[in-house]
Amino acid sequence: MGHLRAGWRRTGITLLSVYALLLLGVLWVLLTTDLGDLAGLLVTSTWLSAITIGAPVLGLAWFVLVVHSFTVLRPGMLRGPAQAVAGVIAGLLAITVVLPFGLAGQYATVSQSALDRIFSAPPTTPAPRASSSQESDPWEGRTRVNILLLGGDADTHRIGVRTDSVNLASIDVKTGNTVLLGLPRNLENIRFVPGSPMAKRFPNGFRLPANPDGSREDLLFSVWEYADSHPELFGGRKNQGARTLMETVGYTFGLRVDWYALVNMWGLARLIDAIGGLRLTVPQDIVFGKYNEGLVKAGTRRLGGADTMWFARSRTFSDDYTRMGRQRCVLSALLQQADPATVLSRFNRIALATRELLRTDIPRPMLEHLVPLALKVKSAEVTSVQFVPPLISTGYPDWTKIRAITAKAVHTSSTASASRERLAATPGATVSPSATATPRGTASPGATVSSGATASPSATASSGTTASSSATAGPSRARNTGTASKTAKPTEPAPVKEINEGCA
Repeated sequence: MGHLRAGWRRTGITLLSVYALLLLGVLWVLLTTDLGDLAGLLVTSTWLSAITIGAPVLGLAWFVLVVHSFTVLRPGMLRGPAQAVAGVIAGLLAITVVLPFGLAGQYATVSQSALDRIFSAPPTTPAPRASSSQESDPWEGRTRVNILLLGGDADTHRIGVRTDSVNLASIDVKTGNTVLLGLPRNLENIRFVPGSPMAKRFPNGFRLPANPDGSREDLLFSVWEYADSHPELFGGRKNQGARTLMETVGYTFGLRVDWYALVNMWGLARLIDAIGGLRLTVPQDIVFGKYNEGLVKAGTRRLGGADTMWFARSRTFSDDYTRMGRQRCVLSALLQQADPATVLSRFNRIALATRELLRTDIPRPMLEHLVPLALKVKSAEVTSVQFVPPLISTGYPDWTKIRAITAKAVHTSSTASASRERLAATPGATVSPSATATPRGTASPGATVSSGATASPSATASSGTTASSSATAGPSRARNTGTASKTAKPTEPAPVKEINEGCA
């Protein structure tokens, strides 16, 4: 407008036309592109590089345009005070329009650095060949992806990786509906995939001599560390812990594990501090510390990273199973409270904290597809099954029962998604929470899953696996009231809960 007012009609019309085209282009992208897909594109290396270079260039061009517009209006014709005021206003305007572009470029640079650091690990499992029909499908025909979420307690005085928190997130790729399957760290007699090096070493389950003080290391939390410490079992190949644990958890549940993500517990504390803490309800005083000197008081309030971690990790006057419930509440709070506005306002702190937080074998190119899926999960149905007493015995787990309950929970999540999609197109239709599931598949080599209830043998429990289960799923919110018997009762409902159930 400044150029038009100064009589530079051709230049003014050209600049306005370019500006209008840019606005129309942005509007067209927003209207024709799913916001999740757009978010996925923004984490790719190509787009981040383009933003890193392009944002400062555009900012500089805008700065030049503001300054040139001011000069063509001939501010020298103004009187002294007016000229000074006009110069100050034009200078502030020029700087102000540059700041968003500079911030965008800086965010892109920090993101690129953090993502390159986190997603640099070689794949744990070989990537399958994509057929011509799958080239446009990043999930290669799967209806669900399964990501192993691990919490590790790395420290300077501890050797290796011990996974104190083990959860498998099974996610519906269309709807984002997720089932979080939790295993206790003290699970005993772990069974390994038949034919694997660990199965040959421990054909009757993971069993080692007890320590002199009576404690044991042959529990689920030490599988990764044991595999890493014994490369001779794997023909001399080192760093087999992640792959071994993925295969073991997958075999336990009867699901294929696609990737893992190992979270350093104290790195997570720094991330929680970076987002400004989490608002949590502490149901009773939580005591912690080597000499019980720490205390997280009961009540509902915003906790910092350290207090949140002690709330999630302390076993003083408690046990592993109660701790698993508190960890589930922390995950639920993170899922709900890490909203886009918070992330953007604290972006640099979050990015720096994340660099120290995560270790994963997720390929960098998959981020383009996993970010939109993560956004779906935030607004989807997230349920949880925790395999703790009395549902199972940790000393003598009923592997058949674990696989049956898993297949039932996963299938219920999938069928609930399909039901909602069908009913959404029917005016006045409502979704019943008691839909029956008739899951089936082959849980793992040599394992037959049967919970003793009536079933159809034709439904798929999860893509990439077949889990044979003759179980009829009960209400998806039902609480488990059964005991750790070797076979599930025919009327026993699946112990599936909302992820925030019991978290106040």
